[in-house]
Amino acid sequence: MAQKPDYNFDFEQVAADSAIGWVGSSNKDYRRSLDSTIAKSGNYSAVLEFIGEQPSFGTWTFVLPENYPGKKITLSGYIKTENVEGYAGLWMRIDPQIAFNNMQQEGISGTTDWKRYEFTLTMAPERTERIMLGALLAGKGKLWVDGLKVTIDGKDIATVVPLEKPAAKRDTAFDTGSAITLPDLNMKQVEDLKVLGLVWGFVKYHHPTIAKGDVNWDYELFRVMPAVLAARNDAERDEALVEWIQKLGPVEKGGDKPSVNAKLQPDLDWITTSGFSEALTTLLTDIRQAKRTDSHYYIGLMPNVRNPEFKNETAYERMEPADDGLRLLALYRYWNMIQYFFPYKNLIEEDWKDVLGEFVPKFADVSDMEGYMLALLELIGRVHDTHATIRGNPVLDKFFGERHVPVDVHFVEEQAVVTGYRHDVWGKAMGLEVGDVITAVDGKRIADRTKELMKYAPASNYARKLRDIGPMLLRSNDSALRIDGVRDGRRFSKVLNTYEPGELKFNNPFYVEDMDFKIIGDDIAYINNGSFNAKDLPLYWDRMKNRKGLIIDARNYPRHFPIHQLSGYLMPYPIPFVAISRGSIQQPGFFVVDPPTSVGAVNGKRYDGKVVILVNEMSLSSAEYHAMAYRVHPNATVMGSATAGADGNISPIMLPGGIRTVISGIGIYYPDGGETQRVGIVPDIEVKPTIRGIKEGRDEVLEKAIKLIKEE
Repeated sequence: MAQKPDYNFDFEQVAADSAIGWVGSSNKDYRRSLDSTIAKSGNYSAVLEFIGEQPSFGTWTFVLPENYPGKKITLSGYIKTENVEGYAGLWMRIDPQIAFNNMQQEGISGTTDWKRYEFTLTMAPERTERIMLGALLAGKGKLWVDGLKVTIDGKDIATVVPLEKPAAKRDTAFDTGSAITLPDLNMKQVEDLKVLGLVWGFVKYHHPTIAKGDVNWDYELFRVMPAVLAARNDAERDEALVEWIQKLGPVEKGGDKPSVNAKLQPDLDWITTSGFSEALTTLLTDIRQAKRTDSHYYIGLMPNVRNPEFKNETAYERMEPADDGLRLLALYRYWNMIQYFFPYKNLIEEDWKDVLGEFVPKFADVSDMEGYMLALLELIGRVHDTHATIRGNPVLDKFFGERHVPVDVHFVEEQAVVTGYRHDVWGKAMGLEVGDVITAVDGKRIADRTKELMKYAPASNYARKLRDIGPMLLRSNDSALRIDGVRDGRRFSKVLNTYEPGELKFNNPFYVEDMDFKIIGDDIAYINNGSFNAKDLPLYWDRMKNRKGLIIDARNYPRHFPIHQLSGYLMPYPIPFVAISRGSIQQPGFFVVDPPTSVGAVNGKRYDGKVVILVNEMSLSSAEYHAMAYRVHPNATVMGSATAGADGNISPIMLPGGIRTVISGIGIYYPDGGETQRVGIVPDIEVKPTIRGIKEGRDEVLEKAIKLIKEE
């Protein structure tokens, strides 16, 4: 029986002026403290106070040390606020992506006295990896919190016996590090480590013993790696692998049932073509044919959508970058997730096994966090998935430059062009004008700098890579940088000051906050798909139904997912628009396409005018999905330029060092099987902004759409 843990929900257990068991966000704009003069009960309350220049959010955080049986978990507690601009609240999250609430909807703001608040989340103990809770302050002001209480199905959590940890979590042998020290690798050792990565990942996702959670497969890697490195020849390596795998026990055959209708087949020929010993080949073949269920400790499929859910992957947040074993674990973990659960693996355009061999020495040779992060970023880039990158990492921010020139730069006509300002005063004071072309930064030509950054800009296609590289060009760790440029055919050079990001306003066209609907002239209705809310459709329908044309602007990301409701107003009957492929737990690497999904309602409304859908490289994922749906309108035209080419619900991935990334987790295709990943939504009429149009402040794509609708 598991031992009951201790809790400190009343903040009364204090050490070194902090509440024992509680941590907070690293955001320096928010101060966490204990207050011994203002408390709801006992001697202390916990305080969150905004003290910085750039409001975002700060937290008090408590991680529940166990998993618990039950159906409902309730968090309650008392909150007091002072001059809150934004909102305050309690919060709780059940990982991975099971349930979340931060009380934003309550909108606790201003100055309020102590008041009790409460909310309940639905539990899923069989899938839960971690439960976190605490208090949150979003925006400015000050928050006090006290007297928290957690109940499960109405019982105080202190009286609930935690679930017994699986054997994989009871293995603590390498909790402080892998204890692996790599030698200077020779070619044979590099090949042996490639083989180890192949075998380790294959056994992880195919062996029933690992599926049950009976083995910590990370730690087993550290146990076998020394023997593989010490092997003098292939026979010794294979013998070490056989002895290691056999400890998992025999398997019952009955799996590996191929699907003739599979969109993607698993890549397992290497088992019989790699020249392994007969014993190793036979053992791996038996495991391939093992009987498996849909229950697995390390991998699941999310409810309904069925994109992969990578479970029980330890983050190793305190990883030392010099830990050779953990770096190789990161490589093996990510590589095998792609190998077996990435729906677009066939579009990588190179043998993914060769990539594993290429990156073994890259991960082995680095010893600091920057080198490790760049190796990860380069590896992720080889997947060619715009979803898949690493964002908000301070190590990468340092590498690319922590300070920014206060202007926006985007590629227009294949040139780096100033498109706006990140500070109205400082930006214009730089002497740069919208439409200026940047040709060099600190003496390096933009073409050369762009080439350097390409491998660190994971994206599905070239257009999206340029979109992501543009804002990186004027970053530096110095207080100023020098640029060369061209304006109206005349060359110029300037020294530009750089600023901390908190001092600037970053213009993000990905999220749109302005108007969601308007009438252009007398003939055309315009819907901004980024901010449009389907609940407003009945109100807007009478204003749009008789117009000559409808423009749907999808050059952004939809916040409200209006796809089905709006399509029901456009098409009077269902029309197929998408086919989706999904992976398999029983047969890792198989992806099968479901029957096509339709949009348009039975006996729906009907819009008879022209429909023009605007897209560009900012149209990513859900925006692309929406564009596919609207495109089936019989009088639709897609206009603009190549989209980001990454569609399908994302699946988060945790890597050693606490590094988070994601992949597109399901395959999105046209009903006839046509690709959308990397290709994007190809416009019927290509229209791109020009430097002249940028200088004149024009939206040339929108202008072209208006012209098309007005044409007879």
